[in-house]
Amino acid sequence: MDLKESIAELNRIVEKYDNIVFFGGAGVSTESGIPDFRSVDGLYHQQYDYPPETILSHSFYRTNPQEFFRFYRNKMLFPKAQPNAAHKKLAQLEAARKVRAVITQNIDGLHQAAGSKVVLELHGSVLRNYCERCNAFYGLDYVLNSTGVPKCEKCGGAVKPDVVLYEESLNQATLNAAVSYIHNAQVLIIGGTSLAVYPAAGLIDYFQGDKLVVINKSPTPRDGSADLLISGSIGEVFAGIS
Repeated sequence: MDLKESIAELNRIVEKYDNIVFFGGAGVSTESGIPDFRSVDGLYHQQYDYPPETILSHSFYRTNPQEFFRFYRNKMLFPKAQPNAAHKKLAQLEAARKVRAVITQNIDGLHQAAGSKVVLELHGSVLRNYCERCNAFYGLDYVLNSTGVPKCEKCGGAVKPDVVLYEESLNQATLNAAVSYIHNAQVLIIGGTSLAVYPAAGLIDYFQGDKLVVINKSPTPRDGSADLLISGSIGEVFAGIS
């Protein structure tokens, strides 16, 4: 079926069910101007002194914090980014008691900015930063306006973003909540993710509901098991939901 027919079918699903869970990745944010790491034009295809996977690892953060924060400020923070049609429609569907939760691999806080209340951030958020010594909280502006390794105003400790780096474990409480929402959902909509990042992608295995919807520009490992597969812009698809 073409895109128009696919959106019409998605509308029928949304109208019928009231326990929908959305599982999203980087593709949800690219339409807000935030680069997708794994796209052809993404950060993984650019040249740096170190690969992004290395820089964004726990061990690199410990051994080269100055270089970590130089990269982090330049390539990971997009304070002017605004929610797009997908973020906004998901918030509206939550308010309409259709969407029960948004589970995101993104760290930009755009779902909350659009108005979503139940957002499970598997990989943390750039909006939260904590002193590693006294646990004092700092917002995004504090890191943006600092130089080198940001230091705590209270104790002088290093201020670390509340972002899950490579080699670090996902928050267990967040994982457990995501499993529960997915397991109990009638409809699971997967959007803007290649499902290449584990353990996050493995959460899809817990879905036992009626309809699996996959919306992505490129193929995913779940395309064959989708009840509705839509290849296209996630913003355009969600903008078409009434």
